[in-house]
Amino acid sequence: MPGNQRFPTDRIIVFTRYPVPGQTKTRLIPMLGPAGAADLQRRLTVETRKKAAAFARTRGIGVEACYEGGTDRQMRRWLGSQVSFFPQALGDLGSRMYQAFQRAFQSGCGRAVLVGTDIPRLKPDHFMQTFEALGQYDLVLGPSRDGGYWLMGLNRLVPLFQGIEWGTGQVYEQTLALAADQGLKVRDLEILTDLDTGENLEELLPDQAGKGPYLSVIIPALNEERTVERALKSALSPDAEIILVDGGSSDDTVLRARNSGAKIVNSPRGRALQQNRGASESRGRVLLFLHADTRLPPDYVQHIFELLMDPEVVAGAFRFRTDLDQPLMRFIEMGANLRSRYLGLPYGDQGLFFRKEVFEAENGFPQVPIAEDLLMMHRIRRMGRTGLVPAHVITSARRWKKRGFLSTTLINQVVVAGSCLGVSPEVLWRLYRVSGNRVRKKMRKKWIS
Repeated sequence: MPGNQRFPTDRIIVFTRYPVPGQTKTRLIPMLGPAGAADLQRRLTVETRKKAAAFARTRGIGVEACYEGGTDRQMRRWLGSQVSFFPQALGDLGSRMYQAFQRAFQSGCGRAVLVGTDIPRLKPDHFMQTFEALGQYDLVLGPSRDGGYWLMGLNRLVPLFQGIEWGTGQVYEQTLALAADQGLKVRDLEILTDLDTGENLEELLPDQAGKGPYLSVIIPALNEERTVERALKSALSPDAEIILVDGGSSDDTVLRARNSGAKIVNSPRGRALQQNRGASESRGRVLLFLHADTRLPPDYVQHIFELLMDPEVVAGAFRFRTDLDQPLMRFIEMGANLRSRYLGLPYGDQGLFFRKEVFEAENGFPQVPIAEDLLMMHRIRRMGRTGLVPAHVITSARRWKKRGFLSTTLINQVVVAGSCLGVSPEVLWRLYRVSGNRVRKKMRKKWIS
């Protein structure tokens, strides 16, 4: 931030970090998974910011996020432009807190309150109590049950951060001893519990402790024994449940999926029907729909998590690539990726994913014989932005090999154009079937000859 930026007289400093799966809330990973633990950190920070803003808005108080990890751009995308952002200084927790307070008071701040983000029972009223107390007291502390404190309020910069055994149960008592040595008047708020461990989670957010994974991977399938194992293997993750929705396979699709650890759900045949059926059985916060002949990239969960850190993004997809290394195929892939990026209309074989509440608000995929993916994306764009992650899925090129490059690409473009122009899906389906029948007749004649 510019050094000459003006701030209100008082300030709330939210001490936080940018959530990264595997690096955030690590003690909760055994219960929630890497992305689930990071998502909890995300939600706790958002709630803390909202509570701070709810109080600050009516009092003309500034709110800043003092963060570690991430970049200024990532923080602004995540928490919005109404908050000031400063990276935390180097050093231990005490050094970082001291420098945050120092910056606030040097910019003309009269009273500064620093608060963590691990306090689900934090209320806007706690800020009111703190700022009112700072008119009579030098130091306000919010003690935590683990021996630390969840909030500190000061009306001037005082040396309270050296000689503290950070990360131990002695932090609060040692801080009080330093305050007593300096003759500071101290006011305590109520004792609250930090959300750091599985026991804390069960106490403070019991509905989260037994909740499902961050992500549900839903794979509609019909006689896909040749490809399904590779798709399932690519989807394996501690953050994901895998649901295979079978439309009545007569081969070993179900057996291979079950042996790979997938949950099996039966459904009438039809991609939209099968995908909606899988969604109804899902427990994840995010739904990813994967075709049985498509493989996900490594770290696919991290890619999805990062894209959805933008609260305006409600859905997304991966970049498109096939398993055929051929110049014309690469040209087709480039066109698909340009369409996805600039029109926001990826195909289903790009691994579409949605925030679950958004998917449910739209009542799932429309029950149509073709283009359910494009129609869904048309509808979903009314609720927010769609995004494309910087990683590719690998889809089988069997359709192009079977139908031919030009005919497959042509019919795909007809379907895209028709869906944009409001052509009936039933009409598009008849065109698709007619083109397929012509290809089959050509292949039959070639085989006979």
